[in-house]
Amino acid sequence: MNHSGRTIGVLGGGQLARMLALAGAPLGLRFLVVDSAEDACAAQVAPMLRADWRDFDALADFARRIDVATFDFENVPADTAHWLTEHTKVFPNPRALATSQDRLAEKSLFREIGLDTPAFAAVDSRDDLARAVETIGTPSILKTRRLGYDGKGQFRLKSVADVDAAWEALGGAPSILEAFVPFERELSVVAVRARDGEFRTWPLTQNWHADGILSASLAPAPHAETLAPIAFAHARRIAEALDYVGTFALELFVRDGRLLGNEMAPRVHNSGHWTIEGSPASQFENHVRAVLGMPLGDTSALGINAMLNWVGELPPADPVLAEPRAHWHDYGKSPRAGRKVGHATFCADDAAEMRDRLRRIGAALGREAQVAPVIAALG
Repeated sequence: MNHSGRTIGVLGGGQLARMLALAGAPLGLRFLVVDSAEDACAAQVAPMLRADWRDFDALADFARRIDVATFDFENVPADTAHWLTEHTKVFPNPRALATSQDRLAEKSLFREIGLDTPAFAAVDSRDDLARAVETIGTPSILKTRRLGYDGKGQFRLKSVADVDAAWEALGGAPSILEAFVPFERELSVVAVRARDGEFRTWPLTQNWHADGILSASLAPAPHAETLAPIAFAHARRIAEALDYVGTFALELFVRDGRLLGNEMAPRVHNSGHWTIEGSPASQFENHVRAVLGMPLGDTSALGINAMLNWVGELPPADPVLAEPRAHWHDYGKSPRAGRKVGHATFCADDAAEMRDRLRRIGAALGREAQVAPVIAALG
């Protein structure tokens, strides 16, 4: 089938939509983005319809102009996703979206498919929280069930004395209390499932966070040969349970050699940005292939790949661009504290080459602390 000229509609106009459009353009695909923000950065590379998620007249126009709808943002209201399914094809499906929007439903699914999780309990009242703390103990983390990402909507309880402060901090929203996990490292599976059920994963990725936001990723994750097949099997079971179509990420903790499920993102994911240059088919290209019913591309790694996130503001680009096999991504967003404004990817043939490259970059940009854990993981 010739897919050229087909149009993918993307709900959400951030950097993920932007990178989807850039990945789809060589395939002859067109994009239409819908977002309520006047400065949505995807509008720099694709036409945008400015509308609220519940402006159904605008969404009807959106649906008429596209062949399939997808998301760059998992917090699109479930009723909007369901409404769209009556007017166009939607991938991933609203059930997958709804499950990942609710941390309680998400953790319950993990348990159902055999993936262990930290101890958790539903919290709908101040009394529920007191009982949950009594059962789970402290330290623990109270998280809103919905609308939390990049560390938002969370409160860490260090002792029972924090119950009132935690309840007030989250505004009494339906929540989940999770046991704090003193994990050894954080890993993610970035995977893709096609309309016909074909399933592929990129190599396991190791991640580091700062202030709840991804700071750096390294792929393939070092010393993960025994964990990788287990992680991939969990991701496949989740995708099949949800009849998922498209790219998604499964975030995992490693504790005492065991994998624990943290979160699932029903979309292309920050920890998979390295695939743009580090894999024959990126997470973005394979997502558009999947939602349109095209064959999936090769998800192997081309050597060793590290990704550094730029949060708040961009550092100088020249030291990065001076490095061989270094790739700069400016999202076209205005600087703001806590905002993802870009990233850089570094590719190398071996660990020694990557260590040297990251040391130079860390020194040149004054970001030694950001690169240090990645260098340490490389051995």
